[in-house]
Amino acid sequence: MSAAATPCAVPDRSLPVIPDTKDLNVMTRPSEFGSTYAAAGVDIEAGDRAVELMKEWVKKASRPEVVGGLGGFAGLFDASALARYQRPLLASATDGVGTKVDIARRMGVYDTIGRDLVGMVVDDLVVCGAEPLFMTDYICVGKVYPERVAAIVKGIAEGCTLAGCALVGGETAEHPGLLGADDFDVAGAGTGVVEADRVLGADRIRTGDAVIAMASSGLHSNGYSLVRHVLFDRAGWALDREVPELGRTLGEELLEPTRIYSLDCLALTRTTEVHAFSHITGGGLANNLARVLPEGLRAVVDRSTWTPGAIFQLVGEAGSVERLELEKTLNMGVGMMAVVPADSVDVALTTLADRGVEAWVSGEITERTAGDAEAVTLTGDHAD
Repeated sequence: MSAAATPCAVPDRSLPVIPDTKDLNVMTRPSEFGSTYAAAGVDIEAGDRAVELMKEWVKKASRPEVVGGLGGFAGLFDASALARYQRPLLASATDGVGTKVDIARRMGVYDTIGRDLVGMVVDDLVVCGAEPLFMTDYICVGKVYPERVAAIVKGIAEGCTLAGCALVGGETAEHPGLLGADDFDVAGAGTGVVEADRVLGADRIRTGDAVIAMASSGLHSNGYSLVRHVLFDRAGWALDREVPELGRTLGEELLEPTRIYSLDCLALTRTTEVHAFSHITGGGLANNLARVLPEGLRAVVDRSTWTPGAIFQLVGEAGSVERLELEKTLNMGVGMMAVVPADSVDVALTTLADRGVEAWVSGEITERTAGDAEAVTLTGDHAD
């Protein structure tokens, strides 16, 4: 069963049913009454309570095409809405948030990590020009704390609202003995749609195109294994450490939610010509931008066109991390890139500015010669 938009699957209903009893304590006395699901560490009542708490948030993350409500085994989406497309292509993506969940756990803040999850999924969908339609989630916990699970789902629902998609279902699984009581992980999958003749990508890119960078909100949800190793293990910093360069505590900075760009990118495709997008996640700017470039062309990106946020410099300095290592691990202040014709730049930048997205021209597309070792070349130094 589902748990985000449908009943919590913490209790596996296929297991033998425990006889009803007025003595609730029997659930914890397996030696006298036989083994029970609760004695094994799975709390059915807590799972049901979590579902009740998350209902109001799930209802807010909907679209007109969503059919039915809470209570089914699967989320339903009215596909007849796709009839307006000539040749609709469905796009799918799945992801998690990596070890950023450890920061949420240690901070005791659970209502933002869901926005990270949504951002990781829907912004992969929009790269090809697809409009995100709906998402499902999977939350795995060592022990169900209803308020905690509901807070995670609240963040997912808020992220879906920001992305313009629906949260149609999910799953909560309790894994006692495999995870500690406070441990958890989240993952999700999303589906989008794009008209076949409007799919964005390498085949549209031409020499002379401009590369527009969109500012990230911080680290997003990538590279946290490196960040945690540097700041916690090597530097010995605590999450409640006030960091003047950040203007807040380290923990607050590390929990800053991932910016969700899907509606901003879709707005660009409606207002001007766009050839490609690149979601800057694990692997950094160069590796992700290279994924959308055609053979024979390269992107030259000028670092001097922007200044990465303070957190990136702090990680580099605290861990003596070389620039190349930082750039292939972290987004360095750029969360999404758009490749547009040169004559689309002004409209693109105006559109993004009107939507509150900091953006700038960071480079251009050129011919790739035999001497070009990489598809993406980073030049210059970041501005102070």
